[in-house]
Amino acid sequence: MVTKLFRKTPLAWRQLMKEKTRLAIAVAGITFADMLMFIQMGFESALYDAAIQPHRNLQADLVLINPQFQTLFSVKSFSRQRLYQALSYDGVESVNSVYVGTGQWRNPETQLDRAILVWGIDPATPAFKYPEILQHQDDLKPLDQVLFDQAGRPEYGAVGEIFKKTGKFETQLNNKVVNVKGVFSNGASFAADGNVITSDSTFLQLFPTRQPDSIEVGLITLKSGVDAEKVRSQLAEGLPKDVIVLTPEGFAQTEKQYWATGTGIGFIFGLGVGVGFIVGIVIVYQILYSDVSDHLPEYATLKAMGYTDGYLLGVLLQEALFLAILGYLPGFLLSFGLYQLTYAATLLPIAMKMERALSVWIMTVIMCSFSGAIAMGKLRSADPADVF
Repeated sequence: MVTKLFRKTPLAWRQLMKEKTRLAIAVAGITFADMLMFIQMGFESALYDAAIQPHRNLQADLVLINPQFQTLFSVKSFSRQRLYQALSYDGVESVNSVYVGTGQWRNPETQLDRAILVWGIDPATPAFKYPEILQHQDDLKPLDQVLFDQAGRPEYGAVGEIFKKTGKFETQLNNKVVNVKGVFSNGASFAADGNVITSDSTFLQLFPTRQPDSIEVGLITLKSGVDAEKVRSQLAEGLPKDVIVLTPEGFAQTEKQYWATGTGIGFIFGLGVGVGFIVGIVIVYQILYSDVSDHLPEYATLKAMGYTDGYLLGVLLQEALFLAILGYLPGFLLSFGLYQLTYAATLLPIAMKMERALSVWIMTVIMCSFSGAIAMGKLRSADPADVF
């Protein structure tokens, strides 16, 4: 039985290889469609990851925020008293507060102001996991000292480059002179083109209308071995409803959810993926339909010999699968290279992920198989007597 199987004529493969120019066009079309899907999905994921990167790097086991929180560029405050109440619960080891606001950073070369996200933290207590921030956090204790996000937009100036060369950088933030005491890398996102970290005292000087007891993010550190979900449930039930208790990942997903469903961004990227999928279907269908039309007498002969529509459909689906493989591989490799170039140019956290590679592969197989099934309509309507 196995010998017979290997002796069968690879009809689908030979038909594809007979018209090499047509095959090359088909492969190029599928590659383009796959690249379009990879790029759309990659940029969407990278932009979401950039938006929630600071959330995931908070030094906390649980996070307190205002229930009306949607995104960092429009944060809502709540009373610091809620943190002190949380400190009284079993399993809570320490609490910390973070101020968040949007300031105006002045590029000293162009003298132009640009919005930047400002984080105010207690310099004596770690608030972020970034090694560069932990290393320079003590430098924030004097007033008017900041840490600058060197992965932000270039419109802020060559801050990182100048600081690394000279060890200093002075500019204005909210029309107040500040000194850069260190740099870190977070990157631009939907919410902000860049980030600055200051002490809580400096933050309140930069934003004089802000009340010291009104904070944007509360950080809760639990004792070792404590069940975080159990403590979170207790806090959620016991604290007043003007705050909600989340894990750092839950906090991140709140931000992501806003950009995915509260704006048109998710729809736009989804539309791009859909367009790539439709383009692939059209290209593969045209190739397979042309193949069927060119070989209609041969297919009619096979039908006259007793071969069923199911067998002929199998041949077309084999051709479609071959096309899927031949088009997917270069599409994957080229997209991987484009991801690397994009990361080097923009510092966006874009990378090839296994689930994305698998998703595009499944979509490619469905795309090609669906096209083969549609092209089969030409064969079903063909009568051997009409052909001859």
